[in-house]
Amino acid sequence: MNDLILEGGLVLTPDGPVTADVFVRDGIVAGLGESLGSDEATVLDCRGAWVGPGFVDVHTHLREPGEEWKEDIGSGSEAAAAGGYTAVLAMPNTDPPIDAGHLARYVADRGSEVGLVTVIPAGCVTAGRAGERLSHLDELWMAGVRVFTDDGDSVADAGLLRRAMDYLAQLGGIVAQHAIDAGLARGGHMHEGDVSSRLGMAAIPAEAESTVVARDLALVRLTGCRYHIQHVSASQTVALIAAAKAEGLPVTAEVTPHHLAFDHRVVESTDPVFKMMPPLRSPEDREALVVALRDGVIDMVATDHAPHADHEKDVPFEHAPHGVIGLEWAGAVVNTQVGLEPVAFYERLSIAPAALLGASGQGRWIEPGAPATMTVFDPEADALDHARSRSRNTPHLGRGLRGRARHTLLQGTLTHSATIVPHPS
Repeated sequence: MNDLILEGGLVLTPDGPVTADVFVRDGIVAGLGESLGSDEATVLDCRGAWVGPGFVDVHTHLREPGEEWKEDIGSGSEAAAAGGYTAVLAMPNTDPPIDAGHLARYVADRGSEVGLVTVIPAGCVTAGRAGERLSHLDELWMAGVRVFTDDGDSVADAGLLRRAMDYLAQLGGIVAQHAIDAGLARGGHMHEGDVSSRLGMAAIPAEAESTVVARDLALVRLTGCRYHIQHVSASQTVALIAAAKAEGLPVTAEVTPHHLAFDHRVVESTDPVFKMMPPLRSPEDREALVVALRDGVIDMVATDHAPHADHEKDVPFEHAPHGVIGLEWAGAVVNTQVGLEPVAFYERLSIAPAALLGASGQGRWIEPGAPATMTVFDPEADALDHARSRSRNTPHLGRGLRGRARHTLLQGTLTHSATIVPHPS
């Protein structure tokens, strides 16, 4: 493994940001300072950029097994590395769903084989994501699964969810909920509000999310299970999260780049790229999400990277599948729309998600002895201008976003390096 010197960046250390060089040897941070290393080391220009722990995504759809024409673990890993990610949690709504140990091991092994990011499998709460009986929770746990979700659907049966929470609370596992009430959302395509009224389009009220979260928080009180709320979209939900945290409940939450960047007014274009679940909500909801992320009420950013092939999305809005891709632009959206200073930026994109997953070697501030798993992020560069994903269903291209992963390292291996004009000395 070649020695590396990351030269001249703002380095995020446990004691705060410092401008320094970072010397990497054998996959480990070997030193911080100036003029480190040897003449044989590869030098990476980090001037004008932030050097921090690699981004971690707790909500990625890699589509393998079963829908590899949209994405597979190889192409998804490439997109993740290009976006600055060093670990991703792969959602289990594949074909077949990840509801047994051997399927979880397959996903993890394929990720290791590709080698660009650490791929961590999530497991289903219910068998086949059918909501009728529990999946093989014990098998999944033995296979290394720590996050359980029927993502794509809520676990509607409160009794079944309680049983899962009771069992996982004993182990220290996490239930992650796709909080959308199926009855309130049935037939809807966008947020229920003035835009849906003007378009005459069937819509989904914000209460479809908040009612599920309110019910689940009661189960958290009952069981003590760790609970993670996926893709928060509504201000009512933010208020519930804040109250739950004030109460001391073991609750965390994520917000997506697209819910930070857009509101339901863009749906007036009827461009299917803006169809997602949960739907884009009101400007007031979007602002509440931005504030909650800044304040830490929402703990982290998660992409909900959801690839779809062109022929699937290039249809009338009502007939298009939900979802957009976002791994390549999450950092740019947060940098542009939220404007976090460097420490908070890496806390939301790396430290908090790594802590949620208990991901070994991920989410550590830069210091000697730490794994050289890092993202060098240039906050002034133009965002990536093309998709590395196999799919192209993104709303972020051509939006004037600022920020881009200049270099991504996984245990000292350079997994992505952008061609960016260096900042002047």
